[in-house]
Amino acid sequence: MEQRLLWCEKGSLLGFIFGVIFIICNECIVQCNASIHEYRNEAFSPQSNAFFFHGGSEGLYASKVHGSADSSSTDNHHLKGKSFIRFESVTFVRTKESANKQSEMQQNTGLVEAIILEVKDRVRIGASFVQSEKICCTRNLSNSGYCTVGEVVIHKNPDNPDWPVRIKTFFNGKAEEATMDTKSININCSGMYYLYFMFCDPQLKGTLIKGRTDWRNPDGYLPGKMAPLMTLYGFMSLAYLVLGLAWFLRFVQFWKDIIQLHYHITAVIALGMCEMAVWYFEYANFNSTGIRPMGITLWAVTFSAVKKTLSRLLLLVVSMGFGVVKPTLGGITPKVFLLGLVYFVASEALELVEHLGNINDFSGKTKLFLVLPVAFLDSWFILWIFSSLSKTLEKLQIRRNMAKLELYRKFTNYLAIFVLLSVAWIGFELYFNATDPLSEYWQIAWIIPAFWTLLAYALLAVICILWAPSRNPTRYAYLEEAGDDFDEEGISLTSGALKVSGDVTAMREYDNVLAEDLEEDKRE
Repeated sequence: MEQRLLWCEKGSLLGFIFGVIFIICNECIVQCNASIHEYRNEAFSPQSNAFFFHGGSEGLYASKVHGSADSSSTDNHHLKGKSFIRFESVTFVRTKESANKQSEMQQNTGLVEAIILEVKDRVRIGASFVQSEKICCTRNLSNSGYCTVGEVVIHKNPDNPDWPVRIKTFFNGKAEEATMDTKSININCSGMYYLYFMFCDPQLKGTLIKGRTDWRNPDGYLPGKMAPLMTLYGFMSLAYLVLGLAWFLRFVQFWKDIIQLHYHITAVIALGMCEMAVWYFEYANFNSTGIRPMGITLWAVTFSAVKKTLSRLLLLVVSMGFGVVKPTLGGITPKVFLLGLVYFVASEALELVEHLGNINDFSGKTKLFLVLPVAFLDSWFILWIFSSLSKTLEKLQIRRNMAKLELYRKFTNYLAIFVLLSVAWIGFELYFNATDPLSEYWQIAWIIPAFWTLLAYALLAVICILWAPSRNPTRYAYLEEAGDDFDEEGISLTSGALKVSGDVTAMREYDNVLAEDLEEDKRE
């Protein structure tokens, strides 16, 4: 009865988690565009004496060719080499109450400004240069000749007088809508660019924005911090292909000597190959169209989550001695599968939020809420892996199985190195994110995910080398006939009698360990 209640509670927990993923997925479906930023009746937020809406932020490289971008052109060949931000049907909608307060005969009855700036020029927005916290121009600032009343204060860059860029859009008469002209702003200097829509008139409170902006780099629509990752995924697809071919040739050569563990390794290699290939094509499509089709991205995210889960489960079962020290995991199998399932769900939810939302709009709190479970589960995997490795090494040492003991010692040393590298890189990543809140170092941000991709590949390659198929699989495989109990060098069969070298005390100690193992398997 208690077991049934336990499974009901687990089922309810899993149902709740899947429900959260479903809700997140639905939220992300609505906003799966990226370098094409869409605005769907978004509201402005108050800040100081202004109201603003964040229209997007991306790293953009300087145009390779000069000349204005054709605002109506969608031909990638025509746009190749050009970097720009283009406004497409951006419309501002004010409330009826605000519109009715205006005169039908008056031409300009409300102003909304689009402001584009490079992150290093952020202090040039507002009156901070005269020790004021005001963003909109006041009467005193206007009398001092700094700005015009009713407009956002912009202190122009003396080295580049055209920046920050200001584009004005006026409401006319009692009209409830005002539409921006289709316009492209060329990018001639590489940097992290921010777009804000702002107004100063309190009567425009409640105004909404709809439409879209297109952000393009010289080689496509991929944001600057993501562009190097497409090359990385292409390279890693080839790397996994090479590893897969080498493993396949070895697999075919010694197909009669294959153990069950080899099939698990094959599955992880195949998933890694598919993951990198799908990510490459997803990025290539994104680069050429500016949008991320939900179907392709969802497949890539799922492949990534499945591969991460199976990789960790592979490390865990190898550390437990599956197929080498014992033929099965015994009663602990459901626990392993449950941990894997929960990790897959948590990882899938995090990947969905990161890749199906807009490049710059997912909530930091939402991401933190999803990062913490993944970090906790990764820590749990590490503790369980090293705990299992310790027990496996102890058993092999007592059994005096020197070949397998040497194998697991090498594996433990390699794994310890990878864990130390991971901890060091996590520290660097935390420092990097803490010191770069505005993504000023966007051009090198790609190395953070690239490191984890390369580390996972290196660890898989190490496992492939250590557990490669060979002519003597019994050297590392579990031997049921002999109980996988004795060292090959410590046993000799002569004239039908079993002669065991070594002292009697060691053999009795081994018998006790074997009995404990059997009891442990029964309990599990």
